Amino acid sequence: MNSLQGKTLFITGASRGIGLAIALRAARDGANIVIAAKSEVPNPKLPGTIHSAAKAVQDAGGQALALKCDIREEDQVKAAVAAAVDAFGGIDILVNNASAIWLRGVLDTPMKRFDLMQQVNSRGSFLCAQACLPHLLDAPNPHILTLAPPPSLDPKWWAPHTGYTLAKMGMSFVTLGLAAEFGPQGVGVNALWPRTLISTDALSMIPGVALANGRSPGIMADAAHAVLVRDAKTCNGHFFIDDEVLAEAGVSDLSAYAVDPSQPLLPDLFL
Repeated sequence: MNSLQGKTLFITGASRGIGLAIALRAARDGANIVIAAKSEVPNPKLPGTIHSAAKAVQDAGGQALALKCDIREEDQVKAAVAAAVDAFGGIDILVNNASAIWLRGVLDTPMKRFDLMQQVNSRGSFLCAQACLPHLLDAPNPHILTLAPPPSLDPKWWAPHTGYTLAKMGMSFVTLGLAAEFGPQGVGVNALWPRTLISTDALSMIPGVALANGRSPGIMADAAHAVLVRDAKTCNGHFFIDDEVLAEAGVSDLSAYAVDPSQPLLPDLFL
């Protein structure tokens, strides 16, 4: 299988950035895309809404369902999953893309920001999986793909931003648990993380981040696609890195993904 045609993907945070790129790549195959995100009206600082994403998906050849959904809210997640099943008859793939970030130390991390990261990242991934799994277990080749790094207890990743690292590693540990519980039942549960900085509008709001030193979200979209077309029964419990996935798929020249080929690439966190 090398296509997602006819598959239904439930993608959190798909109104922009990596989530939207993954949606558009699947849409080119003719997939059904559930865009579950909070952005219903335009934000002057962050372009993209669930509605603009839905149009882009349709223009790319897919079917789209735009759903305003805050993944911190259990009722909203359950309602979104029900709406997706009602519209498309089931769910084949969950992509846990939504994430909150705050790269500060302990004394510079307000508890409101700490709570947001834990609620969106690890709890949100767990909640979306819990809501989608009854439908994934009925799908012919079900996958859960979470944008999370390989688990690490290296203090160098914890000292600078304990709150964020806890939230991201929480997503990684949720992946570990889900893979162990549901892999034997035929659900391919994996994580995907970029080798380098990925240039997105959200990242541009973080002081000191130079987007020219990154790759486009397209590399993550192509890597995600390469994972999601695999046999779920034999693809489980991996913490994939984007360039390694593409290398396995026969793609060795990654120059097209560079935002500015004249600039050096910066490595992403946790690698």
